[in-house]
Amino acid sequence: MAMQELTRRSIETDIPTRLDRLPWSRFHLLLVGALGITWILDGLEVTIVGSIGPVLQNPHVLGLTSTALGAAASFYVAGAVAGALISGWISDRVGRRAIFFVTLSVYLAGVLLTAMSWNFWSFAVFRLVTGVGIGGEYSAVNSAIDELVPAKYRGRIDLIVNGSFWLGAAAGAGSSLVILDPHFIGQTLGWRLGFGAGGILGFGVLLLRRFVPESPRWLVVHCRSEEAEHTLGIIERKVSAMSRLPLAPFHDKIIIHPRPAYGLAPIFRSMLKTHRKRSLLALSLMIAQAFLYNAVFFTYGIVLTHFYHVPDRRTGIYFVPLALGNFLGPLLLGPFFDTIGRKVMISATFAASAFLLFVTAALFADNRFSPATLNAAWIAVFFFASAAASSAYLTASEIFPLETRALAIACFYAAGTAIGGVLSPLLFAWLIATGSRVALSGGYALAGLLLCLAAFAEWLWGVAAEGKSLESIAAPISSGGT
Repeated sequence: MAMQELTRRSIETDIPTRLDRLPWSRFHLLLVGALGITWILDGLEVTIVGSIGPVLQNPHVLGLTSTALGAAASFYVAGAVAGALISGWISDRVGRRAIFFVTLSVYLAGVLLTAMSWNFWSFAVFRLVTGVGIGGEYSAVNSAIDELVPAKYRGRIDLIVNGSFWLGAAAGAGSSLVILDPHFIGQTLGWRLGFGAGGILGFGVLLLRRFVPESPRWLVVHCRSEEAEHTLGIIERKVSAMSRLPLAPFHDKIIIHPRPAYGLAPIFRSMLKTHRKRSLLALSLMIAQAFLYNAVFFTYGIVLTHFYHVPDRRTGIYFVPLALGNFLGPLLLGPFFDTIGRKVMISATFAASAFLLFVTAALFADNRFSPATLNAAWIAVFFFASAAASSAYLTASEIFPLETRALAIACFYAAGTAIGGVLSPLLFAWLIATGSRVALSGGYALAGLLLCLAAFAEWLWGVAAEGKSLESIAAPISSGGT
């Protein structure tokens, strides 16, 4: 028996141990594919906007100014903040599975509406709706992945899943070369098809998600132990059949006091009192990565056209290798987060990206770059910065109790994005409008400083979570943890 009644209000469960002992199998690949597609969609969205931003400034398209593009980017990020908070709160109350269907549907509606925009305000509002869907995905999906992936693989899988953002980015940049080329489709219709492609991809993912189960960890702490046992039994049978390996024995159990729902008081007490230093850590990592990424990638196409006179329809050439370099960072460095450890690797990747960013800012200010060499410099910066950014999401998703996991991810994603992500596109759009390389390089240096502060915070307060069960990293509130 996985569950043994001890008292009227407490149970003994081995569900965490049983999930963490599972071998890797096609079940986990399906899980990662069906849920991790969120980051590919987000990458597609952000990079399409970055690639076609100059096109949207064409009077025959939408006639947007640089400032208007920055404002539209901020609408998208603000929507993501709101979506994450709403989704995180509801996901911790009603479960992971129900929410990630809703959030993906909202995304689909937003992206298809964006393709039909006719002026700045319609474009901005539809970007807001799209952002609500994407932001909502982050909290529910990150929670589900962490709670279903075995502990020994959690670090590298989280980094690769979050890093898959850049596969979407590469696809968005590459497609822009075709859809904006007048020999194929052209600018007037091409930018609309670029957004529509994300909607088509999203519909396919909705079908895949039918096969993703609810988190047994979430079920057992919400008074649904029989359903948790049934769900885990199905998972174990599938994994055993797919891997053709006997499942390892298990022994460890924990005692919990499940409740149908957990109020906000114990959740915020956990984040703001019991785990205050962890909260500061998660916030600093989120702010630093959000500021850097939203600053650079929402405006990179404009930088290429304004400072290097790259034709509008050719900016995608520079985005494709940059996006692939971003994906290689988490892919190649990810295993070290499970072997060398979280604290060393997170500090090192933030510090390395900061150093390279300072060098890039200085050379840009001195006009030492061509478009190609600037792109090479960004590839070097974001090889490390991409792993660092992915580790920020990993950190927020595993260092807080299960009952508050989705809301914790949402809160720190929202706070970091609101502070670092909403302001940075507007700031950098204004810096670009000044026409000053020195002013823009100052913005890059500011991003480097935030990365340094994040590296220091990780070194002070980082948690050695590699290979450990989520319940040993942060005791569930239902087991007496606060």
